[in-house]
Amino acid sequence: MPKTNAIRVLDTLGIEYELLTYSVDLDNLAAIATAQKLGLPADQVFKTLVVSGDRRGTALAVIPGSYQLDLKALARVSGDRSVETVSLKQLQPLTGYVRGGVTALACKKPYPVFLDEWAQVYERIAVSAGRRGLMIQMKTADYIKATSATVGRISQEPLSL
Repeated sequence: MPKTNAIRVLDTLGIEYELLTYSVDLDNLAAIATAQKLGLPADQVFKTLVVSGDRRGTALAVIPGSYQLDLKALARVSGDRSVETVSLKQLQPLTGYVRGGVTALACKKPYPVFLDEWAQVYERIAVSAGRRGLMIQMKTADYIKATSATVGRISQEPLSL
């Protein structure tokens, strides 16, 4: 399997990880569906959302797959007055990734990363490896270190399944 930039970053940092593969359904790229395919709890599989704040500009919000981003909470944690998700059209130019493959581990630019505090419930979390159909499972502490993430409460209650 060819290595993604996210995998190369972890290798360079000497961080241990496990690669998880799943079949891609372009009609359902939801993190909940990915978690089901991997046999993991939906709140242990994290999705990376690209946002834009009025003060800090582009940033990445990493939240549990079954949760919703709380824009007001993210604004408080990030120091912005307001935050909004970027359009799908902006996703690839900003990050180098397509929807369903965005990762904070190796974006085009080093954007600030905000990780929901729920990640600390688990010793290990799963995040995108930078390509649809490929996830990285790693220690939460190593993910925080690799992304220089700020941890805080940035999500809302789980979506109904």
